[in-house]
Parts: sequence; C-alpha cells; structure tokens
Amino acid sequence: MNRVLILVNITGLIIGISYGLHGPILPVFAKNIIGATYSELGLIGLTNFIPYMFIPLFVGILLDRINNGYLLALGAAINSASIYLLSIAQSVPEIMGFRIMTGIAHAFFWPPCESIISNESTEKNRVRNISWFTMFFVIGFMVGPLLGTVFLEGLDITYRILFQIAAFILAAGIITSLVASRKSVRNHHEGFSFSSIKEMRKFPEVIILLIFCTSSFGIILTIYPAFLNDKGMTAADILLLYFVFGISRVASLSLVGKFARNTSQTLIAGTIAVSMGLAISIFADSIITFGIALVLMGFGFSIFFPLTLEIVLSKTRKGISGKMIGAYETIFGMGWAIGPTIGGPISQSFGNETPYVLFCIIGIGVAVFAIISRNKLEPQRVLN
Repeated sequence: MNRVLILVNITGLIIGISYGLHGPILPVFAKNIIGATYSELGLIGLTNFIPYMFIPLFVGILLDRINNGYLLALGAAINSASIYLLSIAQSVPEIMGFRIMTGIAHAFFWPPCESIISNESTEKNRVRNISWFTMFFVIGFMVGPLLGTVFLEGLDITYRILFQIAAFILAAGIITSLVASRKSVRNHHEGFSFSSIKEMRKFPEVIILLIFCTSSFGIILTIYPAFLNDKGMTAADILLLYFVFGISRVASLSLVGKFARNTSQTLIAGTIAVSMGLAISIFADSIITFGIALVLMGFGFSIFFPLTLEIVLSKTRKGISGKMIGAYETIFGMGWAIGPTIGGPISQSFGNETPYVLFCIIGIGVAVFAIISRNKLEPQRVLN
C-alpha cells in the first residue's frame, strides 16, 4: 500500500472516530435535551442528507479537475466546524442548520477519497483498496462510541462537550488530507458535464438496491438511537450497541475480497440480512437482541458499498470515473434522505416500530428483485 493510500485510510479513521463519538448520541441529545419529536428527528436526518443528493454531482465534476486532497481537506474543515456548532445548539432548527453543513462536508470527504483510491489502484486491487478504506472509517466509527462511553460515564462529560471533543478529533483529518494532497491525482481534464447522471441510469438494478440499503441505513443513523432509548437502552447501552454494529461492519469489510468472487449472491445475502435485522428490531426487548439485529444489518450495509461501486466503475471508462463516483454518491444521498423523511413521521403517527416493519417488507421485495436480476449484479471483469 503506497503513501497516499495510507494517508487516505488514516483520514478515514480519524473522521470515523469523530462520527462514532457524536453520531449515535445526537438523536438522544435532540430528543432528551432539545425536546425533539420523532418527526423532528426525521427532519434533522433529512437536512443532514439532502445536500448529499446534489453536492456529490458538483464534487464529481471537480474530482477530474482539482487536486482531490484539497477537496478532502475542505470537507474535513467544514465537518469539524459543523460538529463543534452542535455544542451550542439550543433548538431543532439550529441543529438542522448545522447538519446541513455536515451533509455538505461529507460530499467533500467521501467522493474525493473514493477517487484518490480509484486513481491509485489497478482494476485487480480496487475492490480491496476501497474496502480497506471503508474498513478504516468503520473501525473509527466503532472506536468512537467506546470513547463516548468513557467520556459520558467515566468522566461525567456532557453531550455538548462530547460534540466539541469530536470536532477537535476531526480537525486532525485536515492535516492528513493536506499531506496527501502533495501528490496530485488529476489525471483527466474533460469539460464540465452532467453526463454521469445519464450514465448512472444504465445501472437500474444497482440503484434499486442502493436506495433500499441507504434508506434503511439513514433510519439506523438518525432515528434508531432514539428508538433504542425509548426501549429502555441508556446512552451508554446505545454507544455499546453501535460498537457491536461497528465490529460487524469491520468483519464484513475484511472479507469483501472473498465476497467479490460471488458479487450477486453476496448482495442478495446482504439484502436479506438487513431485512432480518429490521424484523428482529420490531420485537427486540434487550441489549442482546438489539445487538443481534445490528450485527445482521452491519453485514448488509457494509458489503453493499464496495461491491456496488465496483459494478459501476468496472463498466465505466476511466475518463469519467470521477463524475460517475459523484453520481453514485448522489444515489446514496437520495436513499439517506428518503429514510429519515419516511421514518420520522410514521414513527410519530403510527408507533416507533412502524418504520422497521415497512422497510422489512420492502427489503423482502428487493431481495426477490435481486435474485431475478442477479446476472446484472456482477462487475464487468466477472462477465468477461
């Protein structure tokens, strides 16, 4: 692994720690300290993810024209500021405003990392390298909740101070991003174009699976912690459960290279695992059963990303790979926005278990669709 890939992985680890430190606790903070309802939690999640429906398209255009390390450093800087501002939030609208900043920042973090990795990889090792980067991020997201538990329970730190600590940790990612930027990764110089949107339409099967996966993931990130709290889980319990969630994701990502030999079967298994995790959540009443649900969902969510991205990149010419990464990430943003938009209001109106019932049923349908379309859920190199 070369120096640039190492620096990108370290950046992912740092940002993952910051996300894991504050992310799972934010819905609890909003509900218990600010007084947010489930509908408002859904709106907070929506405002976080809406920018990710549009900004990646513009970032994707920039990826083929500007040093990706600079874009990555910009994302880390905006992200650090947005998390720090959460520590002074006094109302739901303020939290929503700061989460918009986070969504914008994430669009300047994830696509540049993918582009750097793609440019530094061969077709043979691209899946492995993207999986390693995701695994470093998830390891950080796994360690973050443990640190949060220590701060909240061991040192008796408040939620607001926790957000400040998370912001300072994330700021370290600016340094590694700038060091990585010393090597330019600009390989292409095509004009500004939104042709990638049309190109992405060639992958309807990937789009359907991604929207289901990211919609479910959006609910787990934005509403599920408050749901756990209502089910009797303390803040420390919730952080521990997300640590278990992280372990599942890391274990799954470490095996993605082997899973890639049977891409379509793995994606089908991932869809089924997410659906099973959602189903268990409906009836779970203890930290152990919730842990089982999160382990299943951790597997499903983790394997979707590197495998579906490889399907897209393997069938895309190198000259527009940056734009295609932007279009791909836009699909992620659509799913992340859909999940909280649906999950928050129906939790408020029909009971907090309802989103998991609905998405479990949808997941079964998507799994059947994936089985029918399995021949189209393989990367080009497998077909050849």
